[in-house]
Amino acid sequence: MTGSRVSLGLFFLLAVSVSALAAETLPRSAHWAFQPVRPVPIPPVRQRDWPRSPIDAFLLARLEKAGLQLAPDVDKRTLLRRVYLDLIGLPPTPEEQQAFLEDPSPDAFARVVDRLLARPEYGERWARHWLDVARYAESNGYERDGAKPNAWRYRDYVIDSFNRDKPFDQFAREQIAGDELPGSNAETQIATTFLRLGTWDDEPADFLVDRYDQLDDVLGTTATAFLALTLRCARCHDHKFEPFSQADYYRMLAVFEPLKRPEVVVSATHRREHERFVGSEEELQGYWGSVGMQTALLTGALLPALSGQPRFLAAPQLNLMAKFQTPQPPQAHIWYEDSPQAPVTHLFRRGDPKRATVAVSPGLPAVLVRRQPAPPTPLAHSTGRRLWLANWITSPDNPLTARVLVNRVWMHHFGKGLVATPNDFGVMGARPSHPELLDWLADWFMAQGWRLKPLHRLLVLSHAYQTSSASDADVSRGEQKGALFGRWRQRRLEAEAVRDSILAVSGQLNPQRGGPSVFPPLPRAVLEGQSRPGDGWGQSSPRQAARRSIYVFCKRSLAVPELELLDTPDTTCSCEQRPLSTTAPQALTFLNGAFVQEQAAHWAARLRREAGEDPAAQVRRAFLLALCRPPQPEELRLALDFLSRQERQIEADARSCGQSAGDARQRALAAFCVVLLNTNEFFYIG
Repeated sequence: MTGSRVSLGLFFLLAVSVSALAAETLPRSAHWAFQPVRPVPIPPVRQRDWPRSPIDAFLLARLEKAGLQLAPDVDKRTLLRRVYLDLIGLPPTPEEQQAFLEDPSPDAFARVVDRLLARPEYGERWARHWLDVARYAESNGYERDGAKPNAWRYRDYVIDSFNRDKPFDQFAREQIAGDELPGSNAETQIATTFLRLGTWDDEPADFLVDRYDQLDDVLGTTATAFLALTLRCARCHDHKFEPFSQADYYRMLAVFEPLKRPEVVVSATHRREHERFVGSEEELQGYWGSVGMQTALLTGALLPALSGQPRFLAAPQLNLMAKFQTPQPPQAHIWYEDSPQAPVTHLFRRGDPKRATVAVSPGLPAVLVRRQPAPPTPLAHSTGRRLWLANWITSPDNPLTARVLVNRVWMHHFGKGLVATPNDFGVMGARPSHPELLDWLADWFMAQGWRLKPLHRLLVLSHAYQTSSASDADVSRGEQKGALFGRWRQRRLEAEAVRDSILAVSGQLNPQRGGPSVFPPLPRAVLEGQSRPGDGWGQSSPRQAARRSIYVFCKRSLAVPELELLDTPDTTCSCEQRPLSTTAPQALTFLNGAFVQEQAAHWAARLRREAGEDPAAQVRRAFLLALCRPPQPEELRLALDFLSRQERQIEADARSCGQSAGDARQRALAAFCVVLLNTNEFFYIG
C-alpha cells in the first residue's frame, strides 16, 4: 500500500513536470483574441455620405450586407441629454439646452463634447465604471465588515486620472506596480490599492489558505480587469475550457507572491513616502534638540514635543519651526514588498497550499507569448515582478489590453460591447460582433497614446451614436438592427446617475470633490439588517450627504436603498456589466422613500423660486430640468389637472381631520415632482 502511494506521488510529480514543460512550447491558439492587433483597412460602403468617422464605415458595411436601413438622426434635445448623461452623469440645465438649440454652427455638438470632457464631473462619472471593474469597496466584507482605512484615496486617484486623461497604459502600470515604478511617489503608491480592494477575513479559520485566497483575488482581478481572462479557474487544475494550464496560473501567482499585508492595517502608509517623512522629522528633532526646546504654547496652540523643557516661542522662532515642519504623508491601504528576494512559489496539488509540488518561476500564460520574456529584474526594495508583468500587460505585443479597454468604453457608450462578455475574451466568451472594428479601435487607441478622451470624442461624434432609438415595425429586423448598432439602444441609467440627477434637478447637489466618503441617512430597518446594527456607518450633515454618489461610503454589507435597488454591483469580484432588474421595491422606494420625498419638496421650492406662482410655468420648468424638453400640450393639460386635483384633495383631507392643510400648493407641486421623477423617460438614456 505504501509503495502504491509512492508510485502515485511520483506519477503526479512527473505529470506536473510534463505539464509545465508543455506550457513552454504550447503553440499559439487560433482563438481571435490571442492574435496580435493589426491595422485594418476601412471598408467601402454604398452610402458614402452617411459615415462621419471610420466607425460609421465599419458599422454601415455590416448593415448594408444584412440589407438593413439605418435609423434616422435623433433630435437635438435628446442628443444633448444623451451625451450629458453619458459623459458626466448629469442632465444639462435649461440654460445649457437653450444655448445648444440656438447654436446653428456645424461644430456645435463637437464643442459641447469638448466642454463636457474638460469638466471635473467627467472623471466622477467615468471613474465609477472603472471602480466596478476593480471591485472597489471601502470595507472588508464577512461578518464584521470592517473598514479599509483610506481606501477613498484610490477612488480619488481614479477620478483624477480620468480628468487628467492619464494614458491608460500608465494608469495600468501604476495600479499593478506603482511602488516599483521609477520615481515612485504617493500617487503611484495609492494606485496599488487596486490590489487590496478584495474581501478580507479578519479571523480566518486557516491563515495559510486565507493567504492564497487573497493572492488568488489579486491575480484573478488583474487578469480579468486588464486581460479579460478567467485565469483563476486554473488554480486547482488545467482550465477545463480555455488553453491555460495550472502551471500558467502558478507562474502568474509567483508575480504576486512577494506581496505582504501590513500588520497594522490602520496605519498602512506609503512606505517610501513615510520613510522620507520620518527622516525629515528626525532632522527637525536634532535641530530643536540642539536649542533645548520641547513644547510651546502660543495663543492656545500646542506645538509638537521635541526635547528639553516647555517654553514660549517668539514669532521668529515659530516661523523657523514652520519652515522645518514637514506635512505628514497621505496614508493608503496597500500591499507592499520589502525585499528583492522572492519566496519560492510552488504549484499546489488541487490548489491546496498544504500540498505543494514543483517550484515555478514568474511567467506569462504560454498561449499569449511566442516565448517567455527575460526574468524580472530585482529592484532595491522589491522583486520587480509586478513591474515586469505591468510592462508586458501594457506592451503593444500583448494582444488583449487595448482590445479589452476599447470594448469597455464602447459598451458604456452604446449599451452593449462589441464583445458582449467584457470580462471574458477567452474561448468561452462571446465572439466580437465587429472584429475588424474592434481591432481598428485598439490599434487607433494605442497610436493615440492610450488616451481615453480622444476615444470618447471619436465614439460620440460618430453618426452611429447620434441615431434615434425608433424601432422598426418588423420586430425581428429591428432587433437585428439594434444588435448591429444600426439604431440607438435605450438603456436605464445606473443607480448613481439616477440619484445624482435627482439631486441636480432638486437643486441640492453638493459639487464638493474628493476627500473621505460621506454617509447619507439610512432607514432604521436597513441598519438593523447588519449583525451589528449600524456598525461602521457614520453620520454626515445634509449638505455632505447630498454629494455625488461616487463619494458615498461603499460598505459591502450595507447599501443606500436608492443605489442598491438599482443594481449596484457585487463588490466581491470584478463587475463587467451591471445586471438590470425591475422589481416592486424599486417603485415603492422611488415613490415613497424618504430621499425622493425630501428631494421632491426641495425641487418644488426651486420651481416656485425660478418660475413664480404660475402652475403652467412651473410645469414647463420641471420638464426642462428633468426631461430636457418642454411638455407636449396634452402633458401640460394633464399636469395642470393633477396639480389642481391634488391641491383640492390635500385641503379636503385636512378639513376632515380638523387640521391645517399648510402650504397645499407646495405639497401638490412636490407630489407632481415625485411623479416626474418616476417616469421611464427620467430613468432612461433615450
